[in-house]
Amino acid sequence: MKQKNLKKGILPYLLLLIFMVGIYYFFNLLNQKTNILTYDQFINEMNNDQIEEIVITPSVSASVYEVVGRLKDYEENEIFTVRLPLSETVINKIINNEEKQAFEIKVEKDLESNSILTLIINVLPIVVFIGIIFYFITKQVNGTNKSMDFGRSRAKLNSENNKTTFDDVAGLKEEKEEVSELIDFLKNPKKFQKLGARIPKGVLLVGPPGTGKTLLARAVAGEANVPFYYISGYYFVELFVGVGASRVRDMFKQAKHNAPCLIFIDEIDAVGRQRGTGLGGGHDEREQTLNQLLAEMDGFGSNEGIIIIAATNRADVLDPALLRPGRFDRQVTVNLPDKIGREEILGVHAKNKIFSKNVSLTNIAKRTTGFSGADLENLLNEAALLAVRRNLNAITMSEIDEATDRVLLGPAKLSKKYTENERKMVAYHESGHVVLGLKLNAANDVQKVTIIPRGYAGGYAMMVPKEERYTSTKTELLEQITGLLGGRACEEIIFKEITTGAHNDFEKATKIARAMVTEYGMSNLGPMQLEHQTEGIFLGRDYNKSRNFSDAVALEIDKEVRNIIDQCYDKAKDILNKNRKLVDLIANNLLEHETLTKEQIEYLIENGRMPDEEIIEIKKEVKTKTTKTKED
Repeated sequence: MKQKNLKKGILPYLLLLIFMVGIYYFFNLLNQKTNILTYDQFINEMNNDQIEEIVITPSVSASVYEVVGRLKDYEENEIFTVRLPLSETVINKIINNEEKQAFEIKVEKDLESNSILTLIINVLPIVVFIGIIFYFITKQVNGTNKSMDFGRSRAKLNSENNKTTFDDVAGLKEEKEEVSELIDFLKNPKKFQKLGARIPKGVLLVGPPGTGKTLLARAVAGEANVPFYYISGYYFVELFVGVGASRVRDMFKQAKHNAPCLIFIDEIDAVGRQRGTGLGGGHDEREQTLNQLLAEMDGFGSNEGIIIIAATNRADVLDPALLRPGRFDRQVTVNLPDKIGREEILGVHAKNKIFSKNVSLTNIAKRTTGFSGADLENLLNEAALLAVRRNLNAITMSEIDEATDRVLLGPAKLSKKYTENERKMVAYHESGHVVLGLKLNAANDVQKVTIIPRGYAGGYAMMVPKEERYTSTKTELLEQITGLLGGRACEEIIFKEITTGAHNDFEKATKIARAMVTEYGMSNLGPMQLEHQTEGIFLGRDYNKSRNFSDAVALEIDKEVRNIIDQCYDKAKDILNKNRKLVDLIANNLLEHETLTKEQIEYLIENGRMPDEEIIEIKKEVKTKTTKTKED
């Protein structure tokens, strides 16, 4: 393929070079002055010693000598030609004069005696000229074909060299089981036809970005060893009406010729949104494309061997007709991985990396709650880049910690200078979070706290859930809110002043409190769902949506949210007042060391001072061995 492209790239330049050389010689011939002499004139000039040089070329077919030469009084671009009889007498006369007058004689072969050379000289200019014309005509035709090719499918066929299997997909055990029967159908469709089973025509993969939806679809095609067409939804949407529908038709036409095969449509919400929601009418390009997609999915036979897999993170905006049985009649939810899944994903991405002995993938998986597969891959890559930047031979936990912070909040802003008062306020703010995390049973566990600014944060406390759960109790939610309000409460207790540093804490706390009132029924309003979770407003659908509660109920909702926040804030201040010495201890050590890890905080609480590095390493090793023993 590369050699073919190279030839295509060199050919135009080669033709252009030949053309330019031909033009150069052509203009030289035009500028050259040629005098035709008779036999007598040539003999007179030779006898008068006026010849400077001659070139003799015998022409056997014409029985003459073709003589080209220059006289001594000629200009630079001036020559003469003469035809002499083909006889020994003439040649002897020229040779005798050469000996007397010492002019230069050159003899060339008869060109006509070499038929191949004659053919080249006569035919080559014509071939070059025709080749140049053919090149420009072909280029013009190809340009016309591209404009006519506007409605062709942009779906790409996956290369056999890039074969992905289930071994490359980690942390999606249930999801792989859900799509495994698709592989069986593609390998042996007769087994299903025998019992009258109909395989799903379409499988919709739903989940947050980076969870492995595209990778899972590639693995299905790789395991089944069938052609795999992939395209993004935005390729169907064009300026001209009808182009998207034409591309859908062409895509299914290609797929039928290569059946059994897979078609993967990424970001299908770009073309599959609900119809009738356009503010400018319902006959736009996107809706026509969707109509064509619906017709094609419901049009081909039940066992033609074409399976469509689509991926989206906004299943709530898809058209209901797209999700009905017979089209995308199976949905597979690809969630964020749990601890076991994260460890498996880390194992896949750690294969080509070198780690030091103190690095435990199990511990990394515990500390990365809420990370997607893409986040974990980025985490290890950032750690490897940091190790290279520091000229290390292996990746250590120091690089892992720094990479985790970079993924969450960005690089540390070491050049950003605080005033002494600001540093103290940030230290006590973060100390408030840490103390509440330690004292509240259901609050998140403190893994790390620092006052080094990153991103928009002046400092932060890394908190992770003590246990991963699918549901939360009312007590757990209230203690999470209390922990979030600990920073502001500590500022007010210590400095009798408040700062803007808690705005992100308030955002999270208010979101949890409002969900408790309007979604979870955890308030005095009773078990009622007054609002529902939405990933984002869909303008055409939600613009005129009315509330399903009155203004009086809205006031009650606001009162309940306020009561929850106020109660948690009072509880936070009460706990911090009772543990003032611990608050001061952590804050002072933050001011001195800027960053404290979980092991250092635990040692501080037990001994009242910072531990040595050797003690921390021993505690980490013991904890790692204990964790492995429990899992075994």
